[in-house]
Amino acid sequence: MKLASFRVHGKPTWGVIEADHAVDLGATLGAHIPDLKALLQAGAYAEVNAARHASPTMALQGLEWLPVVPNPEKILCVGLNYETHRQETGRAVVSHPTIFTRFACSQTGHGTAMVRPKVSEQFDFEGELAVILGKPGRYSPREQALQHVAGYACYNDGSIRDWQYHTHQFTPGKNFPATGAFGPWMVTPDELPEFAERRIQTRLNGTVVQDAMLGQMIFDVATIVEYCSAFSPLQPGDVIVTGTPGGVGAKRTPPLWMKPGDTIEVEIDGVGLLRNHVVDEAAQ
Repeated sequence: MKLASFRVHGKPTWGVIEADHAVDLGATLGAHIPDLKALLQAGAYAEVNAARHASPTMALQGLEWLPVVPNPEKILCVGLNYETHRQETGRAVVSHPTIFTRFACSQTGHGTAMVRPKVSEQFDFEGELAVILGKPGRYSPREQALQHVAGYACYNDGSIRDWQYHTHQFTPGKNFPATGAFGPWMVTPDELPEFAERRIQTRLNGTVVQDAMLGQMIFDVATIVEYCSAFSPLQPGDVIVTGTPGGVGAKRTPPLWMKPGDTIEVEIDGVGLLRNHVVDEAAQ
């Protein structure tokens, strides 16, 4: 099943993606399941299946996409989680995942603009796999951690590098408005067998700039969920962004930054294709 958040006639809603159309389940279930996070909290998949054939539909072409989960309680991001990226940054080998946070207001959806802020030209791409939590968890052992996963999505953890490097803390460079693209949809785990063999690729204006397999993560999804659940109770709708492969723009010679007019894509086999264009903050 593919689940997404979007707008219909300017109103936020949510639904199921089927082939070339979206089913607006917010129109039929919205009174008690107003958004995708509420669905995850309720675990009301039986209601989804019962309502999907009696709900209005609309074509995907021209759909106004929102971040998959527009209102997560928290977004936890993993840094340096592919060996190629760790090596290009010169960071030391670590025993635990490197975790930083994003705010929900820094996100944007598929097909929308990623915004280069007026205070920097160092706007970098980071194609990543996002994990969406569907069950609460605390101190979840690794062998049970995947039971908390509701689905997977594409993410572009767009980074303002000079602000990220102001100090050892990543937060400022990761939280400018409309720099984190999330979408188009989430796929439930049953649609993603042979997880480790899936390719993740980032393309800037059609040129491949990042290319890896999900199985090349240093810390796999179960390990990350176990670790994060130890320091913070995980809730349905929470998002964990699992890290980017090597090839980021900051570590190229010369550096390769996203600029207005660019198109940036993150594609994960079996998950989806996230596409955004880049604009300047001053142009909005």
